[in-house]
Amino acid sequence: MLSKAGNKARHCLGASVLAAMTMLAAVDAALAEGEWRPTGPVNMVMHTAAGGTADVFIRTLAKNLEPEIGQKVIVINAPGGGGAAQMTRVRAARPDGLTLGVNTLSHFTSMLTNLKGTYAIDDFSWIASTQEDAILLFVKSGSEINNLDDLIAKAKANDGQVNVGGFGPAGSMQSLGISMLEKAAGVKFNWVAFNSTPDITAALLGGHVDVGVSNLGAVSSFFDAERIEGLGVLGKDRLTGLPDVPTFAEQGYEVDTSWLQVRGVFGPANMPKELQQQIADAIHKAMRSEEYQNYARNAGVVDSWMGPEEYTRFVKRVTEVAQTQLKAAGYIQ
Repeated sequence: MLSKAGNKARHCLGASVLAAMTMLAAVDAALAEGEWRPTGPVNMVMHTAAGGTADVFIRTLAKNLEPEIGQKVIVINAPGGGGAAQMTRVRAARPDGLTLGVNTLSHFTSMLTNLKGTYAIDDFSWIASTQEDAILLFVKSGSEINNLDDLIAKAKANDGQVNVGGFGPAGSMQSLGISMLEKAAGVKFNWVAFNSTPDITAALLGGHVDVGVSNLGAVSSFFDAERIEGLGVLGKDRLTGLPDVPTFAEQGYEVDTSWLQVRGVFGPANMPKELQQQIADAIHKAMRSEEYQNYARNAGVVDSWMGPEEYTRFVKRVTEVAQTQLKAAGYIQ
């Protein structure tokens, strides 16, 4: 399935492994040349409501970043418009490092779909990658849907009237993951868009959607409380935090397992390169803290260590991959 795009995506997303080796070796030398010392509190603008996977990530990172930079990191939630509200604030900010944003893969898909012509990757400075994370499907405990075969059978029996809830409009990162499953299984689902993971879980538990889509970090407490059950992981391997939940491929549905969630930090265009590097170094140093590492391992995420130059190249390459995936799913021409 999409072999050329898949190989290209694997090259893009796999670059963080090599980057980790070089970044970890070079970060101390880079910091010696000048640490990031912002002149005031740093506003970190989110594209989601509080409580989502990316929100949990940045709040954990912020707590460990503050001692490194000697300033407060204020998390500002600005959901809406598939990232438009957040990107408007970041693009309009001064390029002094005091206003930054967290991006996911959906930023790149949205700039090709609902936000095309409004924002472009050159409107921003792409500073650092931080995480890679597979998405998973889950249902309310006690659901008649126990695995992907049950889900596919229900969709076929109900002419696609199975509601799948996830973050972002049709064409978002999670939506494209569902499109891959639809293509592999020869079915259609009804995509229901939400602005945050808490909204998704609330809708699922309230019976308004049949299946939820998320990353593990924001829903792990629901698994612990046995309120939800996993259906499948869109990834090469099972999640360490959910070892009993099989991958799509293990259940007979071959999809592009390189289609991972990617989180990073970005800022307004024209930020000085030296400042971008200092910010990236400080973020990656904070990610080494024991508290952050405990969170990351429990959430099942993979650390990513790209700095400004490599992350900017990655953004351009993965945008090309997203364009291919969107065309294959029929969202763009």
